[in-house]
Amino acid sequence: MSESREKKIIGLNLFHIKVPMTERFKISSGEVFVKDAIIVELKIKFGDEILYAFGEASPMAGSFYSSETPDSVWEELVRYSGIIKDFNFDNFFDGVENLSREMINLGLSSYARAGIETALWDGISRIKGEPIFKIIGGEMRKIESGLAVGICDSVEDLIKIVGKHLDSGNYKRVKIKIQKGWDIVPIKYMLKNFSDVPLMVDANCAYLRDDIEHLRKLDDFGLVMIEQPLSKDDLEGHAALQDKISTPICLDESVDSIERLEFAIKLGACRIVNIKIQRVGGIFISKKFHDICRNNGIPVWIGTMPEIGIGSAHALNLCVLDNCKFPTDVESSSRWYVDDVIEPLIDVKDGYVNFTEDLSFGLNFEKVSRYMVKRLEINF
Repeated sequence: MSESREKKIIGLNLFHIKVPMTERFKISSGEVFVKDAIIVELKIKFGDEILYAFGEASPMAGSFYSSETPDSVWEELVRYSGIIKDFNFDNFFDGVENLSREMINLGLSSYARAGIETALWDGISRIKGEPIFKIIGGEMRKIESGLAVGICDSVEDLIKIVGKHLDSGNYKRVKIKIQKGWDIVPIKYMLKNFSDVPLMVDANCAYLRDDIEHLRKLDDFGLVMIEQPLSKDDLEGHAALQDKISTPICLDESVDSIERLEFAIKLGACRIVNIKIQRVGGIFISKKFHDICRNNGIPVWIGTMPEIGIGSAHALNLCVLDNCKFPTDVESSSRWYVDDVIEPLIDVKDGYVNFTEDLSFGLNFEKVSRYMVKRLEINF
């Protein structure tokens, strides 16, 4: 039995890769054309075997979603790599919770924490021979996928891009990015051309309290939700806006900790929450977010940065939790990237994620080498 076999982390490898994107990803605060990701590979001695487990730290280049960059997160991972060398796999629930708390106390960014912690969960899953979702209390079901589209140069481009991806994947809903001057008109065009597909919008903090009267106009369109309309720190403003509109507000950037989430709920600042592993710092805290929201009657859904396949596969393990009520942002591997480094690739068919039954994956190291910027091997 696995309980009687030695289980010890003996090494950690880091790979910084850059994968070209199929189209630019533009939100109200910036854009990228290439996807940066840092792969965290754990080398685990398991009895007479050596197991490898994988996590992903996935900050956006350019600091337009948060202040962290791939270089700053790489430095964190190098500096604090030894934090996991004595991890106790026999008492892993307490171990992950204690590690998460320690990383927060040390000031690690959510991206560095996510990279380390998701690799640990992958290792736990491989040792136990059970999928992560089962270990954390989920039950497998079909996972609906939603299409996300960035800000475009014109409404004609928007309609063309959305139509192309709906044809290829038949996604269960569409999310478009909005900002000042790019909201009412693209929404009208979307409803005119795709009236049968549920529509949500995401502002990524593009508006201010002075814009509340303008945002009230979005109530006329029957949107599924308005995601993060106001600035990250303005929970009171979100509460005031939610009080004035019937469309549910979904919070993203504003809720990056348990304390912020609980305060947002207390204020009535949202009716839906987007949970991102990279934003909150791991699977363990993501599950806590899920449970807090469920206990307060607030449905959630699982968002992405987007990540490459490693982070996407980990996110899918959260999608089957019972309070995840909306389609995920996890899309096909080919949706954003010219290539992916996992095997098999993630696909979307008839609006549902098509992947392995236990959400397991392997890594194609030939592809990792192809897109690698730098690598570091650390032995314990």
